[in-house]
Amino acid sequence: MDKKQANFEKAVENLKKMMSSMNYGSITLIVQDNIIVQIEKNEKIRLR
Repeated sequence: MDKKQANFEKAVENLKKMMSSMNYGSITLIVQDNIIVQIEKNEKIRLR
């Protein structure tokens, strides 16, 4: 497995974890030279 593929699979696993733990918000991927270098999670909490 090459470095790009390993990076991609790790990013997908992190995205799955982030998405399963949030109800509202956004996730931003930062890409540099075709490689995901950072993942940002902005979570919103809605009060009723």
